[in-house]
Amino acid sequence: MLLRDKVVIVSGIGPGLGQELSTLAAKEGAAAVVMAARTPAKLDEAEAEIRGLGLETPLLKVPTDISDEVQCKALAEAAVAEYGRIDVLFNSAYDPGSFEPIESADLSSWRRAMDVNFFGTIQLTQACVPGMKAAGGGAIVMIATMVEHKPLATQGGYGASKSALRSATKHLALELGQYNIRVNSAHMGWMWGPAVEGYFAWQAAETGKTVEELIAGVTESIPLGVIPDDGECAKAAVFLASDYASVVTGAALDVNGGEFMPI
Repeated sequence: MLLRDKVVIVSGIGPGLGQELSTLAAKEGAAAVVMAARTPAKLDEAEAEIRGLGLETPLLKVPTDISDEVQCKALAEAAVAEYGRIDVLFNSAYDPGSFEPIESADLSSWRRAMDVNFFGTIQLTQACVPGMKAAGGGAIVMIATMVEHKPLATQGGYGASKSALRSATKHLALELGQYNIRVNSAHMGWMWGPAVEGYFAWQAAETGKTVEELIAGVTESIPLGVIPDDGECAKAAVFLASDYASVVTGAALDVNGGEFMPI
């Protein structure tokens, strides 16, 4: 079990990757999973998913908006108060911003995305570092995006916020290594799950194409020939948090079926 006996925090719980991460952490033997999301109902759904699998992992649900520094601190303090330490942080919460060309973009949506994807993630990380130091080390995994490497039309604001986080991730790895705290990022491409399923349904209605035609248009540029499932993508992030990656820090792992291959 890759996360045996570790106290794990997952932000951004909801249908899709956040819920997959919390469920997989429980499957992989976590001592406890602390789940954070702005919407309490999403936390309840994640708990039901885990309990439905017969897993008795201790769970702590903390409604949290990571753009609020006070709420970030309260989340970390609740984890330490309940379980004594923090071993793993999955920074999965995000705001996609608005999809529009940069030349005509509403920059208020950029600021909103930056407040969550960059400043919010850093605030939560800052709040969790003391608990990791007290535990003698830890692992932080930033859920990043392929858009940082491979620009996609109309996603400039989202990509910019995540690119800022990518730079900070490497600086954090440099600063926190002395405390045995590793900081890495998993760069997700297309992920088959509720968000992407909804996107294809919307595109089908807009374009008159079938969902199958739209999927074929995406997968023709993915060497593995499939849109990666969000549960499979979660496994890559869990690897970075596990002791199998004990000497890996400052790394950027591409999880996209080969759609983007850095040289």
